[in-house]
Amino acid sequence: MSLLPVLPWLVPYAVLPRLARKSPNLADVAPVLTGPKVSVIIPARNEAATLATVVRSVLASRYADFEVLVVDDRSTDGTAELACRLGQEPGAAGRLRLVRGVELPEGWYGKPWACHQGAAAATGEFLLFTDADTRHGPDLLPHAAGAFAALPITVLTVAPLQRCEGFWERVVMPLFWLLLGIRFHPLVVSAGRRERDVIANGQFIMCHRDTYARLGGHEGVRREVAEDLALAQRAWRQGERLHFAFADRFMETRMYTSLAGIVEGWSKNVYLGSRRSYPDAPLMRALIPLALALAMVFWLVPLLAVLLTAPAVPAWAWAALGLSTAFWALIAYGMQIPAWYSLLHPLGALVGLGIVLRSTLRGRGARGVEGADVRRVGQPGALVVGGAGRLVHRRGTETRRAAEGPPRR
Repeated sequence: MSLLPVLPWLVPYAVLPRLARKSPNLADVAPVLTGPKVSVIIPARNEAATLATVVRSVLASRYADFEVLVVDDRSTDGTAELACRLGQEPGAAGRLRLVRGVELPEGWYGKPWACHQGAAAATGEFLLFTDADTRHGPDLLPHAAGAFAALPITVLTVAPLQRCEGFWERVVMPLFWLLLGIRFHPLVVSAGRRERDVIANGQFIMCHRDTYARLGGHEGVRREVAEDLALAQRAWRQGERLHFAFADRFMETRMYTSLAGIVEGWSKNVYLGSRRSYPDAPLMRALIPLALALAMVFWLVPLLAVLLTAPAVPAWAWAALGLSTAFWALIAYGMQIPAWYSLLHPLGALVGLGIVLRSTLRGRGARGVEGADVRRVGQPGALVVGGAGRLVHRRGTETRRAAEGPPRR
């Protein structure tokens, strides 16, 4: 058997040492239990299913001086009422506050607006923006404070443990996390020499209030779908010291719980976020859709070769399929997913290809608005953001428009 046709499926193994390197790591800095007050800001729109977990986990922090602000972005599922009940629990008094979000102004997207309102209400010297689908360990804040005390940094973002518990999460999520891990390893981001090298994870962004003001706050990224990426790029342009660290020992998140959630979530971000990550490379921005599609097709080729040539399957096809499966078994191990899910990597690649195509069509069909997305409006009379940043009043109960703003998370 000639090895030449198999070589492409040996190449991915070269990235494994880099992916396995958990550095920089938040565990490498000593925890600090006392220090300036930290305001933990949680933007929440219809997050009643997850809010209690994140709030209780933050309130259990070993750090001495902090407050928790839940910014209810006009939820309809009882999120605000749940936040009020959580405020009555032991340990919440004097720490947990509910910020009732007001109408979305013209020219803003939902999450930046919610974060902006939270920052305005915060009283802490440091601001920490986090998501409602996360769980914080009691040592997360102490180690984050320790990073600011020990390192010459002004912005901290972390990579938590990504929990994949359902079938579709375990089949599809590794495909996208591999791309992110290759493109934005924390070691590369922390030493970023170009604007395209940096990113921030919206699940955890922490900075001093003065740094936030220098960056223009979330007002400076009010029309960005990937506001965390945009904030990181602004920080790089202004000479801030961004530090990206692994925090899988102190924080975890489960981003999606269903196939529908996976498809919708990644469709919102893949195309526009990938283009946004190459602000100074027009050619790369143009090639992004093709590159993402080819990345998914690559993992489909061995199985297609086996199916299309059966029963006289060439040896190289079996070898390529075996190498692919073994590679994804290693990725699954690193993500704490049962290894047998690696047998289903072609299914994950097929779904991933569909997501890439859907995201591309959605992004390119948004009338040239880089921050546009398809929007589902579930309540009569809901306010949505139009493609030009304007507010549109809709009376229908289920409306879809290609030029409307992204779903608020």
